[in-house]
Amino acid sequence: MTRILLALAGLMGAGGIAAWSAAAHLAAGTSLDTAAYMLLFHAPAIAAIALALREGALQRFFGLLAAEGLALGVVLFSADIALRSLMGTPLFRWAAPIGGVIVIAGWLLLVVAALAAPRART
Repeated sequence: MTRILLALAGLMGAGGIAAWSAAAHLAAGTSLDTAAYMLLFHAPAIAAIALALREGALQRFFGLLAAEGLALGVVLFSADIALRSLMGTPLFRWAAPIGGVIVIAGWLLLVVAALAAPRART
């Protein structure tokens, strides 16, 4: 699962750069840069969660749920914003707010995963 999360983080990073470039060249003055920032900010977070899971620094179930929630929420949010900016149509009604709530839940699940992790032995 670590490899899948790392690959997803890479795709989100690439998508963020593509959206940022499109915001600068194709859709200036739109909120496409917001979609790019969401992708770029969360790609390293998902990579960090994947590595923390591999090292046992997070409780596995909640850590996976946190990473999956961040990825799903960011994709929903960013896809909706990008479609609105480039095509003038939403992904579906309430996609961005639903995605935003899922992102918040993902961050809160990360807190749970950190607090529920077994203590490291030194």
